[in-house]
Amino acid sequence: MKQSAIGIFDSGIGGLTVAHAIKQQLPNENLIYFGDTQHLPYGEKSETSINLFSKKITSFLIQKNCKAIVIACNSAASVANETVVQVAKNVPVFNVIDPIVNYINEKYKNSAANIGIIGTKATIQSKNYEKKITALNSKLNVSSLQTPLLAPMIEEGFFNENISNTIIKKYLGDKKLKDIDELILACTHYPLIKDEISNYYQSKNANKKTVDIIDSVNIIAKYISENIKNKNIKNKSENKFYVSNYTKSFDESAKLFFKENIFLEEKNLFID
Repeated sequence: MKQSAIGIFDSGIGGLTVAHAIKQQLPNENLIYFGDTQHLPYGEKSETSINLFSKKITSFLIQKNCKAIVIACNSAASVANETVVQVAKNVPVFNVIDPIVNYINEKYKNSAANIGIIGTKATIQSKNYEKKITALNSKLNVSSLQTPLLAPMIEEGFFNENISNTIIKKYLGDKKLKDIDELILACTHYPLIKDEISNYYQSKNANKKTVDIIDSVNIIAKYISENIKNKNIKNKSENKFYVSNYTKSFDESAKLFFKENIFLEEKNLFID
């Protein structure tokens, strides 16, 4: 009998960073990944569109007999979490926001701190992080900044060079992020530029205050793997990777995000 899988989806291939981290935590698990490359980036889409795309993808993953759904996209998690839960019904749903909120709460308890967040327009405009973080600890001051150029920049492979460093410096130098203690990378693409972000804060031109950059992907993967184990639904099988619009550049980038050779299969869910 074919074993069920953990279904993971994102607006593109950034969620492969989460998929890879989950695979490291649960090496015997079967993963089914869907990257909606036809509609990326979700951060620039309306709430109605994000909900529609998330609904169709979740239905596809449920049809594939997935035993758990992971919304590996901050924009979708911010806007369409309830939609995914409704479509998934009794299948557990995990997102990339709650594990980070829990981590911040555990780290600071009832103490004060300045938390910075960078992400897409949809993620930042939803104020989901701020609401959840301050609901658990009112002493935390949360400042958010839209960084819409980062995800497409990373998708196109423009990082670790002058162009990316200039964009990163411009964003991180914004007054909204002044005097922060922590920086949440609220997009699954951003781990690929974590070193560049670290270099900014270590540079002579940056604020000398130490800023901790939260390794969101590993925190998320650990949270999900612990819950999978607790629900006693772990197993062993194969992995499948789908995109809504296949291109050679996405195929090449996917290997970089997942850190292994994978085969992408095109599956267009959006043809009427």
